[in-house]
Amino acid sequence: MRDIQMVDLRAQYDRIGPEIDSAIKSVLESTAFIKGPEVKLFEEELQKYMGVRHVISCANGTDALQLAIMALGLKPGDEVITTNFTFIATVEVVALLGLKLVLVDPEPGTFNISVDAVRRALSPKTKAIVPVHLFGQCADMEKIMAIAKEHDLFVIEDAAQATGADYIFSDGSVKKAGTIGHIGTTSFFPSKNLGCYGDGGALYTNNEILAMKLRSIANHGMKERYHYSDIGVNSRLDTLQAAILRVKLKYLSGFNAARKNAAEFYDEAFAGCLSLILPERAAYSTHIFHQYTLRVRNGKRDELKKYLESLKIPAMIYYPGPLHLQEAYRKPGYDETDFPVTTALCKEVLSLPMHPEMEQEQLDFITSSIIKFFDKTA
Repeated sequence: MRDIQMVDLRAQYDRIGPEIDSAIKSVLESTAFIKGPEVKLFEEELQKYMGVRHVISCANGTDALQLAIMALGLKPGDEVITTNFTFIATVEVVALLGLKLVLVDPEPGTFNISVDAVRRALSPKTKAIVPVHLFGQCADMEKIMAIAKEHDLFVIEDAAQATGADYIFSDGSVKKAGTIGHIGTTSFFPSKNLGCYGDGGALYTNNEILAMKLRSIANHGMKERYHYSDIGVNSRLDTLQAAILRVKLKYLSGFNAARKNAAEFYDEAFAGCLSLILPERAAYSTHIFHQYTLRVRNGKRDELKKYLESLKIPAMIYYPGPLHLQEAYRKPGYDETDFPVTTALCKEVLSLPMHPEMEQEQLDFITSSIIKFFDKTA
């Protein structure tokens, strides 16, 4: 049995290596390392896959969030509502740009931002909502967009963990995660469902004016060479990464289907285990399982993790601490009782190995080991 990895990038490379090598070699021979033709081609191909009018590539997913906020013209003191249960990048750009961060709890089943909590957090200073499509499925975008329309708010989707997930509207129409709000953002970090071999990111929008603004800000504020219309930054997807992503994009639907199959095997294996709460699937979203995240009951999470590590089965805690208790974001008066769902999740969640190259022998070993653990500790 191959050693079990949380994400097995080597096994993936073994599958598609010749195509990756050819793509890299082509860029090396062209020497067009910055803004080479592969970048524009990748944007066009991703645009078609996502069903969105504009894809603007950039250096990483964190930059994508920052660029989105800058393009929307949010000002210091404006309030931005987002989830307390997410990776730090979602909130750090809000703080860096001098905006007021308003954290809310997620739903305990889907792990995504609670629409009811968003409603309760609204104030006259609220200017934007940043839903995060966590672990591979969409937040409830139809309801979030309705709130935004009612209160004249911007919506920035953090879709870094959900590239390829579909949101199903109540009328049956379907859109990809990241293409519903005013701007969507994503990351191509190597472990993502669509990942490159370094850093990379992108933004999505259907708005022509916003697309032009985003391209300008990402390129030092230039709309024309050496003419600066905006205060900008330097945030580019390099040509090598674009070439790699063009290859991987062709396989993305198959990769996501393989993740779904592995998740269904986990579900079936753990169905009778009362010590585990399986990841909930929202009726309004498909799930592409960037992570397969369980909740472990009765305070057994850390013990289970240690047991799995003894068997060389990796498991990760996403995320071990609420954002409102992190030193950089702690406010006077905050305590654990302010965000009960986030606090509970941080004590219970455990993510198991999940990637398209999972072998049946690996899945059998992981699931049988976990069931044995609970049989022994019952």
